[in-house]
Amino acid sequence: MPMSAPPEFTFPLSRRGDVLPEEADVLRAKHPVAKVRTLTGDEAWLVSSYQLAKQVLEDERFSLKDTANPGVPRQYALTIPPEVVNNMGNINSAGLRTAVMKTLSPRADKELGGWLEAEAHRLIDRLVEQGPPADLRDGFTEPYSAALHCKLLGIPTDDWRRLMSGIDLAFVTSPAVFEGSGPNWYKDLGYLLGRLNADPAPTEGLLGRFAELRRSPDVSDQVDDELLATVALSLFGAGAVSTSAFLLHAIIALVQQPELAERLRREPAVIGRAVDELLRYNLSIGDALPRLATADVRLGEVLVKQGELVLVLVEGANYDPEVFPHPEKIDFDRPDNPHLAFGAGRHFCPASALGRTHAEIALQALVERLPALRLALPVEQLAWRPGFIKRLPERLPLLW
Repeated sequence: MPMSAPPEFTFPLSRRGDVLPEEADVLRAKHPVAKVRTLTGDEAWLVSSYQLAKQVLEDERFSLKDTANPGVPRQYALTIPPEVVNNMGNINSAGLRTAVMKTLSPRADKELGGWLEAEAHRLIDRLVEQGPPADLRDGFTEPYSAALHCKLLGIPTDDWRRLMSGIDLAFVTSPAVFEGSGPNWYKDLGYLLGRLNADPAPTEGLLGRFAELRRSPDVSDQVDDELLATVALSLFGAGAVSTSAFLLHAIIALVQQPELAERLRREPAVIGRAVDELLRYNLSIGDALPRLATADVRLGEVLVKQGELVLVLVEGANYDPEVFPHPEKIDFDRPDNPHLAFGAGRHFCPASALGRTHAEIALQALVERLPALRLALPVEQLAWRPGFIKRLPERLPLLW
């Protein structure tokens, strides 16, 4: 049923990732549940306060999987197969949860921390050899994050670039489906199907676990190869782009406030709290988290009707001064930091511990090896990618 009043705000907000969109504070203070019109021209409710955002993410009457249903209001056109939207649901229903959670747990691989540290230093060695200025997106954050996810899947780390190039199309936000979206998805799916069915069969990473599961009579009749490859591709896409994007935002914050990087050098033990605070502070999520109401639910003063789209503005919640005093300040000593950078509720990111480990090792290596790291151009000149699921600078040129 259409809403009675026209939308009051345009969405999405600014694509710049170094400045909190000015609308975020206004929305939270005056319209914490606001009407917006999405890229597709559909109407939605944009939720920007911490308490209401957390309510939406934890209430199972707000569904992620149903946002892919035909005929429902959308945040933007669906450019991946509908079943991919409910990736964790597919994992649970097919009996794959144990295999996936072991893959995403840094504790399950005792050598992973050492591998990440060696990879970070290898990439920094290459940057130093080539000399400044250098693009840390192409030279560090993407190869570091993508190689990790190749290792987790059990595919050659040298193949990282071919899969990352697929993300450039898979996560475009568009008002309409575009021609390249389908071929792009199935090209990468075909690559992973080939790796899964290689001879000899894979033995490492998630694909190795999947190959073993296929031999189990308890699981083999519940899954097919395309589902296994879809789960693997989805985890690569979501994981590699999220971890790389966060690192970019964290680096931008640290080079703009060198006293924070200096503290990390002086007090390496603070790195865990620092990463959590940088997660709260970062604006990489870009677009809000979508949910579809499966029943009438009251959000603050608004009654959200069944079938309406709700968008959770994470930057609104994570900068809410009622929960995070002086939210505009990066405070490594913040006593309580219940940020929503990893979501909440059923769809809380299953790779949160891995994401923290990945970031802690990378940032510690950067501040130790490149103590004079700084932007090679004014921050206002960074080019932020339009129409993408993440706020990303196209390049991050730095000096040291």
